Amino acid sequence: MSTVENTRVPRWLRILLPAVLIVVWLALAGVGGPYFGRVSEVSSNDQSSYLPASADATKVADLQSKFSGTSAVPAIVVYQRSSGLTKDDLASILDDSKKIADLPGVHGDVSPPVSSKDGKAAEVFVPFVDDSNLDAHVAGLRTHLDSSTPNGVNSYITGPAGFTADLVAAFGGIDGILLAVALAAVFVILVIVYRSPLLPVLVLATSMFALCVALLVVWWLAKWGVVQLNGQVQGILFILVIGAATDYSLLYVSRYREALRDEGSRWRATWTAIRGAFGPIVASAGTVIVGLLCLLFSDLNSNKALGPVAAIGIVFAFLAAMTLLPSLLLAFGRAAFWPVRPKLGSEHPQVVGPHAHGLWARVAGWIRRAPRVIWIVCTIALLAGATGLLQLKAQGVPQSDLILGHSDARDGQNVLADHFAGGSGSPAMVVGPESQLQSMADLLLDHSGVSSVTVVAKDSSSGTAPVTKNGIQPLGPPGTPTPAPTVVDGDVMLQATLTHPADSDAAESAVRSLRADLTRLHDGILVGGVTAVAIDSNDASIHDRNTIIPIVLVVILLILMLLLRAILAPVLLVLSVMVSFAASLGVSAYVFDGIFHFPGADPAVPLYGFVFLVALGIDYNIFLMTRVREESQLHGTREGILRGLAVTGGVITSAGLVLASTFAALGVIPILFLAQIAFIVAFGVLVDTLIVRSLLVPAVSYDIGRAIWWPSKLWRRGER
Repeated sequence: MSTVENTRVPRWLRILLPAVLIVVWLALAGVGGPYFGRVSEVSSNDQSSYLPASADATKVADLQSKFSGTSAVPAIVVYQRSSGLTKDDLASILDDSKKIADLPGVHGDVSPPVSSKDGKAAEVFVPFVDDSNLDAHVAGLRTHLDSSTPNGVNSYITGPAGFTADLVAAFGGIDGILLAVALAAVFVILVIVYRSPLLPVLVLATSMFALCVALLVVWWLAKWGVVQLNGQVQGILFILVIGAATDYSLLYVSRYREALRDEGSRWRATWTAIRGAFGPIVASAGTVIVGLLCLLFSDLNSNKALGPVAAIGIVFAFLAAMTLLPSLLLAFGRAAFWPVRPKLGSEHPQVVGPHAHGLWARVAGWIRRAPRVIWIVCTIALLAGATGLLQLKAQGVPQSDLILGHSDARDGQNVLADHFAGGSGSPAMVVGPESQLQSMADLLLDHSGVSSVTVVAKDSSSGTAPVTKNGIQPLGPPGTPTPAPTVVDGDVMLQATLTHPADSDAAESAVRSLRADLTRLHDGILVGGVTAVAIDSNDASIHDRNTIIPIVLVVILLILMLLLRAILAPVLLVLSVMVSFAASLGVSAYVFDGIFHFPGADPAVPLYGFVFLVALGIDYNIFLMTRVREESQLHGTREGILRGLAVTGGVITSAGLVLASTFAALGVIPILFLAQIAFIVAFGVLVDTLIVRSLLVPAVSYDIGRAIWWPSKLWRRGER
């Protein structure tokens, strides 16, 4: 084969091909790089946009603009003086509310201040235009309030616009801090592993070029409406591409370094390395891609959006590792490994036997001596960690708890709840037939979770009019005409102010109860609003979790069967990853509850953790078992297991440390969901790398022997 390659591939082509590949990647990355600063143009962090079109909350959100004639997002400005607002305070706030109407982004009428019953607080409703600059508009209002709020009075911006602005600000570190932390962690690990200053730079360049091109493609797909992008998906895309591209690069580098010991020609060494690495890497990337695409079965748009976006990232991670990195290493040759260069003709390290040395040779020796003890102890330890699942609280968290650290909107909501009805400014929206208007209002008013009801009215200066048991009430002095409700396709919209904060458990219980009661009144009545969005999101997440996890398991099991051409080995691998996932999630539950004191978790957290840990955790088993199968064909199954473990031990451990570090970097973004995913995946990858792949799988496979390849030809072949 080497002779054929020398004679059939002209020298000019051996120089031109890698040069062209490097130039193409450099050009694409140069185009894609600037898009890091433009993600906000195609990204949305509006929680209702995550919902499926079939959800009641989505339907109500779509109808809301028809009733109000605008798609404004409301903000609530809350003013508070602990000793009570004075007349001068209220006069100043009233005057300022007129000035707020002229601020950039304000879209519609700003309400006059509404005082609380205790006289200590006032609220002003400010409608903002719903566009990509919402956070900038809210920041402008914040700057205005800093100078216009009376001395001694505290002001806060809360409501849907306030929380959205806080979320955007929390995600603001994704482009800079997240990438810097992830790349720094990976660089340090690679320098320690390779003891080379140049090779880590080549590997990181490969990862960053893959990310730049992936972002370029995703940005335009989001621009055309093909995929949906938000801060959550963006952060995971960045980490996933860097981690996966680095993992694939490490496997290729390992094969290339081996080939340089046997081949004097860099070209032949490159092709030898590509042939050896291509199978495991394409199988690994394919498994992750298929696992991610299973998210398309999701009901929740945020889950459905992640699948194709992350799959695109994995595609470019694979392409970069198999085209750009080989080209770079071909250009640098042995110099890439300086100062520890692999020498031509040098012996490969002894991995098993009496002359073997090093950590992985010792681990192989332990497994040879006591395989059953090792896999039983590992299994018991993992099952012990899984007991934490009993206290995992993944039924959703209030919107106000999504942001870790300071949140002006959360502080404002707490003040609002102290002085007004808890759901003030974030009412439940009820859409139903005009003929049922009074019946719907009566039902709402009789519910203990509702403090007041208004109807969207076309003749009201405030856009709404109060509704009592006696019907719609006029706003203004005696003689003011009663406003008529706005009617859209025969329906009216009522706004029910809840007695509890819109993101509280009590509010969710009230909305579920109202939905059941209103459906009995008329089955076409819809209930939306902030609380309904949270309910529909959580319900969809639970449905997705129960649907997608079995699909991912079946799909990955089938892929492993095709790859290993066996049944028993893939079943054992999937079972090992499931036990590993259960242990990782259980330990995480203990940590979240006992150390970080998190309020709970989104129902999507176990699903995301499962998809990443199963898809990525199976990667290491693929890297291991494909090499074990290769060695087993030459040396027999038990010897092949020990050789495969010893040969791949260093590279897979390095890959696991890199991936764990990159996912841990998500923790720098102060979002509860990302912090939890960061810990679960980072911890789970370490468990997969250091326990499952290093001890559990090799030990149980060694104990079973060649039967793990049942029913393939390798199973029927005797041990050597």
